Amino acid sequence: MSRIGRLPIPVPAGVDVSIDGPQVTVKGPKGRLSHSVAAPIEVAQEDGTLLVTRPDDERVSRALHGLTRTLIANMVVGVTEGYEKKLEIVGTGYRVVAKGSNLEFALGYSHSITIEPPDGVAFRVEAPTRFSVAGIDKQQVGEVAAKLRKLRKPDPYKGKGVRYAGEQIRRKVGKAGKKK
Repeated sequence: MSRIGRLPIPVPAGVDVSIDGPQVTVKGPKGRLSHSVAAPIEVAQEDGTLLVTRPDDERVSRALHGLTRTLIANMVVGVTEGYEKKLEIVGTGYRVVAKGSNLEFALGYSHSITIEPPDGVAFRVEAPTRFSVAGIDKQQVGEVAAKLRKLRKPDPYKGKGVRYAGEQIRRKVGKAGKKK
């Protein structure tokens, strides 16, 4: 039995879960998320918790069991607390500015880059070199943060670029000087 899949998902007060066949919808104070559960997996609601079960020990069922439980648990956390990814910019002249709900980056290119937030995602600039991506959908927040990091990946030689807060960049040694 899957150790992750068999754990019950606690449903906090103020969160409404509705199960309509394979469709699981979670409503909370921050918003509403829904997920379509894959075929052999079943979700049941029992006195304040959600239980995810599988009918057999087939390889596909075992793989989907823990995944489904984790996705539904992430939806419950998302509608109650939300998710946030913090990013930082390293480099001389590199900065970010909030223009309304959009972000405008100066990353050493000849032009500035303006990024609009997709639905359900919000940007917040804490300093010219620190900003964050927040939302209720964990996958969407992570994907948007990865796309922003991709604008200027951290350079392995000087360490310049957009990186996740606390990310360690493996630095490379530069070209050695000529020996005489």
